Amino acid sequence: MRPLKSHWPANALPTLEAGLKQTQEAGIFRRAQAVREVVAGHHGTTVSATFHLANAALSKWVQRFAQEGPQGLRDRPRSGRPPTGTCALAQPLNRLIDQDPLEHRSSIHATCWSGSVRCANTCTL
Repeated sequence: MRPLKSHWPANALPTLEAGLKQTQEAGIFRRAQAVREVVAGHHGTTVSATFHLANAALSKWVQRFAQEGPQGLRDRPRSGRPPTGTCALAQPLNRLIDQDPLEHRSSIHATCWSGSVRCANTCTL
């Protein structure tokens, strides 16, 4: 893997640190952690192995951060079927997702679950 961008603005590391403290989205948090390691001077191959991700994915995130800043770490819109749920359904489901599955005697052998439900309307959840 060729070296990733080695000259970063002085505020790159503090920007990533602030983003890690503020974000609640797991994907963005993971990307910011990996990019932070590269900005801190760690080799891309080592970071890829540590975070169990492909070199190409890390390289893409680092390039997007270099070009767009923290906004480059956000998810891009994807094609596919749009959400069809309603806000009336999405809100109670999201509250349920935020709870401990063991409280509901889940048959799934897990101590946590995750996800979110998006409604077809433009309401905020």
